[in-house]
Amino acid sequence: MSEPIWNKFLTARDKAVFAAGGFGARAGFGRRPALLVIDVNWAFCGERPEPILQSIRRWRNSCGEEAWVALEHIKTLIETARAKGLPVIYTTGERRADNWDAGSWRWKSTRGDEAGGGRNNGLDGNEIVAMIAPGPKDIVIRKQKPSGFFGTNLASYLTLLGCDSVIVVGTTTSGCVRATVVDAFSLNYRVTLAEEGCFDRSEASHALSLCDMHAKYADVVPTPEVLSYFDRVPAGLFDLPTGVGSFAPVKQAAE
Repeated sequence: MSEPIWNKFLTARDKAVFAAGGFGARAGFGRRPALLVIDVNWAFCGERPEPILQSIRRWRNSCGEEAWVALEHIKTLIETARAKGLPVIYTTGERRADNWDAGSWRWKSTRGDEAGGGRNNGLDGNEIVAMIAPGPKDIVIRKQKPSGFFGTNLASYLTLLGCDSVIVVGTTTSGCVRATVVDAFSLNYRVTLAEEGCFDRSEASHALSLCDMHAKYADVVPTPEVLSYFDRVPAGLFDLPTGVGSFAPVKQAAE
């Protein structure tokens, strides 16, 4: 087994402390999981794979090519979850057209006034990337702060579905993914991250955030291990939406 991605950033003292404190024990998967896809939209991915500094010119939050590498893993996880009848829940941002409700997001970026996260892109930055677009039975949560739980009805949907655990992928590892993971942990869900399905604009922040989450709040595991787990989960566990909603085709009334 290859060593964790974060090991190259840790000192010998760090490793000794984690070992002595008993951090990083395996919590294990739950019995009724939901797949959470955090903020995989145009604003964080850009509309095409390209070096991050190029993409950031148009999309200030872009994670560049790393996003498109992760997208392939995320797509596989989504398709596998759907085939097994597991809930797939997306989060993405929501903002007024005039950006008035950006609030504290404006305080830490000199480009915080750019509505939609970009300049003249012709796309809604909060739209989920097309290759993993929500299906008719999926759930989409709109949010304005990092955690998918803050100010949203995510927890109520997990309660409705009877979920005891969440599998988390998306972006950014150090931001919205981490905030969502900590809140899920705080609500006593078992939390697993599919490592290759998470991405960030900063290599160090990505690795060390995975390290912190694995130490205290979640299991960080390879994507193939999550896929193998999905295969073992019994089919037909969940009463999913019927598919009549904003992501299903609308039938035209006869004239």
